[in-house]
Amino acid sequence: MKGAFIDLEPLKVLTYRRLWIGQVLSGFGGQLTFVAVMFQVWDQTASPAWTGAVGLAQALPLIVLGLFAGTLVDRLERRKIYLITTIGQLLTATVMASQLAIGRFPVGVLLALVAVQSAFGATAGPVARTVLPQLLSRDQLAAGIALNRIGFQGAMLLGPALGGVIVGTWGVGVCYLVDAVSFLAALYGVLGLPRMKIEGVAKPGLRGVWDGLTFVVATPVIRGALITDLAATVLSMPISLFPVINAERFGNNPRTLGLFLTAIAVGGVAASLFSGSFTRLPRHGLVMLCGSAGWGIALLLFAFSPAAWLALVCLAFAGAADTVAVVSRSTIVQLHTPPELLGRVSAAEQIVGQAGPDLGNLRGGVVAQLTSPVASLASGALLCIAAVAAVAASTPGLRRPAVTQDA
Repeated sequence: MKGAFIDLEPLKVLTYRRLWIGQVLSGFGGQLTFVAVMFQVWDQTASPAWTGAVGLAQALPLIVLGLFAGTLVDRLERRKIYLITTIGQLLTATVMASQLAIGRFPVGVLLALVAVQSAFGATAGPVARTVLPQLLSRDQLAAGIALNRIGFQGAMLLGPALGGVIVGTWGVGVCYLVDAVSFLAALYGVLGLPRMKIEGVAKPGLRGVWDGLTFVVATPVIRGALITDLAATVLSMPISLFPVINAERFGNNPRTLGLFLTAIAVGGVAASLFSGSFTRLPRHGLVMLCGSAGWGIALLLFAFSPAAWLALVCLAFAGAADTVAVVSRSTIVQLHTPPELLGRVSAAEQIVGQAGPDLGNLRGGVVAQLTSPVASLASGALLCIAAVAAVAASTPGLRRPAVTQDA
């Protein structure tokens, strides 16, 4: 039973522990901002399509800049890049917090700031992933990824619920202010990193991007892992539907909106706490496939849940399945990518892992606008399950133990 609990060994590494704490605190602030942005856009437009547009504002910079950012990470000293991107995110959050003094921004201005924040994140994400193998041993990587995940899920667990309370009591501006302050903790963590050696010399511009994409496409286990994640996010992400479901069933209470996100986090934290039960397994690909299928099944049940408590239970199961899938996917990428390509492959993983949900939220909002929230949820969940089954059938390397998989 002891082996099932999360492995805390990576926290003994001082630089990793300091970085991890900073990421957890800034992640908490980010969750407050997410709730505030979603509520502000819904409050000013009353349109699920506009709440879906929040996802588009987050996704476009990641898609347009992500792979070029990965090339930059593979060419330059990574600590310096990490510092620049963290400071940029801090400044953007500060501008959003200025609404406390000057009043609410128009929706277009707010979405533009969300896009700027995402542009800095397009580089911050890949560099954060490339730092991990230089701080931890190969045997500690899966545990470190699981710790990063529980940090994210812990922030998601507390952040949305508290964000709903803050929005309902003091308004959205306070959420943005807390987010800005939280980036100071992230900056503290990055300042503790050593200078990072450059593993190789990536080609500049499109040539470097092409090398990264060629590796991803030519490596079956990585290609299959990223396609599986796209199936679970672009096809079935439900978060843009939460405001309209909240308005239809729960009186548009911002506290209830926070509970939807909190339920996903509860399941994610539970899965992370017992992550030793799957991070120590050799078949990371098979674990990822099962987690992704479980996500789709849980969302299908959520779409038809007749009671609020049952809907929250389904979302908790979805959060647990998502954590299993994400940790396993990241482990596959780390174990099968050469160091000199890790920035670009990590950028591709980030585009899938972050822009995928954003595009999925856009899809969910648009389909709900044209049909209904239930139709949007159910159709997406069924498509997700079918796509995961197709990847499992066509990529046998994902079903084998890691030691036998081809790089």
